[in-house]
Amino acid sequence: MLLSLAWLREFVPFEGTAEQLGDRLTMLGLELEEIRRPFDAIRAIVVGHVVERAKHPEADKLSVCKVDAGQGELLDIVCGAPNVAAGQKVPVALVGTTMPGGLVIKKAKLRGQPSHGMICSERELGLSDDHEGIMVLPEHFTVGRLLVDELQLDMEVCDISITPNRADCLSVLGLAREVALGFGLPLTLPRLNLVEDGPDCSGEVTIEIADPALCHAYHGRILENIRVGKSPARIRHRLTAIGVRPISNIVDATNYVMMELGQPMHAFDLDLLEGARIVVSPAVAGERIVTLDGQDRALVAGDLLIRDAVKPVALAGVMGGANSEVSDATTRVLLESAVFRPGTVRRTGRRLGLSSEASYRFERGVDQAGAVYAMHRAAQMMAELSGARLRPGMCSAEPRPWTSPALRFRPARARMLLGMGEDTIGDAFCADTLTGLGCVLDRTQGSDAADWKVAAPSHRLDFEREADLIEEVGRVYGLDAIPPVLPKVMRPLDQAGAPESEYDFWKRIKGWGRGLGLNEAINYSFVGQKDLDHLGLPAEGRIPIMNPLSEDQNVLRTALAPGLLNNLRHNIAQGNAGLRLFELARIFTADATAETTACERGRLGILMYGARHDSAWPNPEADADYQDLKGVVEHFAAFLHLGQPLCAMADAPHPFLAPCVTVTVQGRVLGVMGRVRPDLADAYHARKDVWLADLDLDAARQLHDAVTVRFAALPVYPPVRRDITVMAPAALQAGAVLDHVRGMKLPLLEGIELIDVFAPEDREERNLTFRMTFRHAGRTLKDAEVDKEREKVASSLQQALPIRL
Repeated sequence: MLLSLAWLREFVPFEGTAEQLGDRLTMLGLELEEIRRPFDAIRAIVVGHVVERAKHPEADKLSVCKVDAGQGELLDIVCGAPNVAAGQKVPVALVGTTMPGGLVIKKAKLRGQPSHGMICSERELGLSDDHEGIMVLPEHFTVGRLLVDELQLDMEVCDISITPNRADCLSVLGLAREVALGFGLPLTLPRLNLVEDGPDCSGEVTIEIADPALCHAYHGRILENIRVGKSPARIRHRLTAIGVRPISNIVDATNYVMMELGQPMHAFDLDLLEGARIVVSPAVAGERIVTLDGQDRALVAGDLLIRDAVKPVALAGVMGGANSEVSDATTRVLLESAVFRPGTVRRTGRRLGLSSEASYRFERGVDQAGAVYAMHRAAQMMAELSGARLRPGMCSAEPRPWTSPALRFRPARARMLLGMGEDTIGDAFCADTLTGLGCVLDRTQGSDAADWKVAAPSHRLDFEREADLIEEVGRVYGLDAIPPVLPKVMRPLDQAGAPESEYDFWKRIKGWGRGLGLNEAINYSFVGQKDLDHLGLPAEGRIPIMNPLSEDQNVLRTALAPGLLNNLRHNIAQGNAGLRLFELARIFTADATAETTACERGRLGILMYGARHDSAWPNPEADADYQDLKGVVEHFAAFLHLGQPLCAMADAPHPFLAPCVTVTVQGRVLGVMGRVRPDLADAYHARKDVWLADLDLDAARQLHDAVTVRFAALPVYPPVRRDITVMAPAALQAGAVLDHVRGMKLPLLEGIELIDVFAPEDREERNLTFRMTFRHAGRTLKDAEVDKEREKVASSLQQALPIRL
């Protein structure tokens, strides 16, 4: 929102600087983005008086003028404008002046005649696009004074960032309310001085609203004998200063009041409206309208139209129609001031790619109670600027009148939520703040005077509950002035032992991943159809995006692999030699039985590629392989106390993993892991093996919740370790040995792990070395006891498996 300081001072007597204003508004939640000075480039231009004008002796289209610019002597200036004449007051750029376009005015000779300056047009000054001739100033302007002072231009404009919930601040009046509240200043609204003439027009145009939920109110006034033309310079220059292009006195009046009071309005050429009717109703699918920008728009059933008795004449809240546009031939106008449903305007504007100052305000909500006042203000301006006759009365329909929501406010609760005492935020401060915001207070509600009833003002659509009012009290007091105090956080007794929330469960797993040295990836839920097709994922169950940002993001992901592999491609392009990623996210498949028509499932994806360690020294140079990925998966299962996972080759081919290993825990499939097929990984610029695991978080959560974790005391006595090496056929899995030894359930055996593999190429056998750890909870073990236990293991292995020691 661009706020002119000069315009603001017409509402509040603020005498500070733009910087001081910006600081206070920022602390009130309205951040100052920048301070603009739109006419700074013409600050050096002065008012001159053309004393003499003569024809240039060497050029038919040039004039030689003697100009009094307040310099003590007359300046010779050569001018090419056809409208220059003696006796005029004109803007003069003196020698040494830099013009808005960068031109530096110097002494020059034009066709032999000296020229000491330039008489300027409005376009050369950046005031408009008019270049028909020089700018002729009013007679009362003082020679030698700065042009910006004589024109009373708005020299300082603050660019204020407005949050979406503060639609009331999208006007000079809205920001003036904040300034009055923040600086303790009185607020003055523009006075209405309606001069009406002719018969009452209340029944001249019938207003019909088909659905009150889409249009709460629609008001109109009629003006006659209009003369369409340019607005006065004061109006045009003020609109230019805040980035609004002047068009005509009629359109400028609606734009001026919109920026001043926040109510968008539209002017129809009344003679182009057929049947003396205005009908506000939804469009029929396939209906068309040509808007003011000349575009033929196809409409859908959700769009809201304004019609006359025969045809559509405007897209409600978005843009008017070309078939009812005000033109130079217009003599009668119907001025509209309405309140439309914000969501309808927003949806239509987004679909058609139409955005304007008016739709921006309608999308966020306007002040329904203030719509009539804004219409009267615009009608008064139109009558004054165009000499029109303003008819008494107004054509109106308001099927859903505005009513103030009844809110409660408890000062004690406000102090509790803000963490302040009664000595800082007392009842009087709360009452003054709410009253300053425009609220009406009833402080004697029932028998409890500490529970107030508050009627919110019509312009504050964001006041919906007590917390909103408490937020306002804190905002006006100054959130920066409230000391930071950590609140006491206590778990209620009735929640002790409550199940862990899904958020906390995922948070714990993220901590596990980071602690293991993995980097977390966070990808969009959207991927491309081609990404899923490339990995051979099924086409059934995909959920396409209706309005995708791009073709690369046109469907919801059905697996995490596409996102992780795109992360791999990006990292390889950046020269990353080793990658260890994990991602916790949801995947989506179509499900007609679900309320949202989509089934969402939590997944954990793990990807490993390239160098096993971040640097070579002191670690050996080696690439991550299946064992690294399997170790991470086993660590995940151990972290959640799920027990030892069973890893076996998948029975059916996997779309993009080969080999593919199925991970099973307690008889339930937890997911799969394996190597991405090299022909598929090549598309991601991978030149080494890519290892990927895809685990079901929902299944892991259910298994985890069913586990009863029992804590044991830390061991006191030392362990004793024994190694055993077996010669086994190459086809025998090491897991078979581990499972057999664990299944013996020896009381002294604390654990067993594979520590070495020797597999000569010329032999069909391999040597597997296992390390067994023995420990007694109550005493130190003797070597003889441990050797006896080792012999039991050796004997049992030889009997159960085809191995030799």
